[in-house]
Amino acid sequence: MTGSRIDNLRIAVLLPCYNEAATIGEVVRCFRSALPGAPIHVYDNNSTDGTALQAMLAGAHVVRERRQGKGHVVRRMFADIDADIYIMADGDGTYSPDDAEELVRTLLTERADMVVGTRRGVHADAGRQGHAFGNKIFNMLYRTIFGTDFTDIFSGYRAFSRRFVKSFPAVSGGFEIETEMSVHASRLKLPVSELELDYGRRPEGSHSKLSTFRDGTKILWMFAMLMKETRPFAFFGIISAVFMLTSLGLMVPVLTEYFETGLVNRMPTWVLSMALMMVSFMMFTAGVILDSVSRARAEQLRIHYMSLVAPRPREPSLPLVDDLNAQQQRPTRVGAA
Repeated sequence: MTGSRIDNLRIAVLLPCYNEAATIGEVVRCFRSALPGAPIHVYDNNSTDGTALQAMLAGAHVVRERRQGKGHVVRRMFADIDADIYIMADGDGTYSPDDAEELVRTLLTERADMVVGTRRGVHADAGRQGHAFGNKIFNMLYRTIFGTDFTDIFSGYRAFSRRFVKSFPAVSGGFEIETEMSVHASRLKLPVSELELDYGRRPEGSHSKLSTFRDGTKILWMFAMLMKETRPFAFFGIISAVFMLTSLGLMVPVLTEYFETGLVNRMPTWVLSMALMMVSFMMFTAGVILDSVSRARAEQLRIHYMSLVAPRPREPSLPLVDDLNAQQQRPTRVGAA
């Protein structure tokens, strides 16, 4: 890839892998062809099928990450590698390396910090309709809770700026890492973009590592934790409302009986309803306090993000007219006789 706008930018390709020996070699070779000069980094996550060897033979820099899980791999890659622009893809061959140039171009022209390659044809993911249904539900849930910035939060094909990578905390351990990336961008209101790309199918001999129910449960739990951290008032407000409604449901019959007879025959029910009401008030108070803490943390993250340099290619510039005039009017120094 050539051109004055990107020749002077350092681009790194990141490929997290686990048991992708059948595809990783071809993926590395295609990225080397699509992005000449860009180093290809393959992080092997305890593969047992020769993934690391195939990647090394194809010309990639291979590093092993022993903590199992894609989130651990991404955290290690973001910490280890220094570049201006990062391209992250999967090693299973479902994403086309030829689209990498367009991701970089979109990142630069739109001055975004993350470009997500949304998957066209994701519903044909190895014929697993459970994945397609879960993908649709979780994307709808994300837009409801965190905002409408993204339509495909689970896409593994992304381009990042350096300041996104170096300001991203990456606390997830597994496939929830893409959700965390999206929430990080939405929370700090970073400039992001989406680019619809073709999504291929795995070749014969390559199998998905996702479990519909196990990983779906982890992602749902991550949604709850991220909502607690980024929108604590809404999170604890919902819990407070549940306790309050339960309390009122127990309280109303007791109060009705009291106003009719002047007696409280169900004292344990009354005590329980009052206890639940107190818990409701405590949850509401916790939400108010933690909302202020969350805002302060977001401000600190934003300040750190702004302290990093954005990837702006250096373009040759012509001297300003005022500078030329100043140079012409500047007197020349004459040496002493």
